[in-house]
Amino acid sequence: MMRIFHLLIMIALVFPVSKAQKIKDLDKSPLDLAIFRPDGQGTKPAARIIYSRPQKKGRTMLGEKVPYGKIWRTGANQSTEINLYRDFTFAGKKIKSGNYTLYTIPNAKEWTIIFNAKLHTWGAYDYDESQDVIRVTVPAVTSKKEREAFGIAFDGQDGKGKLLLAWETTEVFLPFEY
Repeated sequence: MMRIFHLLIMIALVFPVSKAQKIKDLDKSPLDLAIFRPDGQGTKPAARIIYSRPQKKGRTMLGEKVPYGKIWRTGANQSTEINLYRDFTFAGKKIKSGNYTLYTIPNAKEWTIIFNAKLHTWGAYDYDESQDVIRVTVPAVTSKKEREAFGIAFDGQDGKGKLLLAWETTEVFLPFEY
């Protein structure tokens, strides 16, 4: 009996019991994407946006945490990226197919939406205005629906559509043609 006890002690000293590895908390602003498939589900996309969805969590975001009149990454974490798989026209301004970073300058009554050529940036810290491809300004409207999380969505068919940016009670619609 004593030999078994000593053997167990030696095993415990030689092979320490490993603690369960702790996993970091999940991202508080989860990654999301919006895909525009004008010909329906299962068809080739015309555009895709990859972004992180910040949450209000009882805070006032637009105008406070995300200040009006300042460049914003249009989401959280890594800057939002838009992939255009064909040429588009956004609010009357043409842009070639390609990959762009999507920045915005939110204001209470209108937002400036910026397609920038500098990719793989974190936040708006590396924003470089000289890399802007197009800038468009569109109205911001008040919605009756309150949104806890920031969201982006496409809607369109027959060569026309709109890109929705929405958070809290603010909605911004960017019209496009493709």
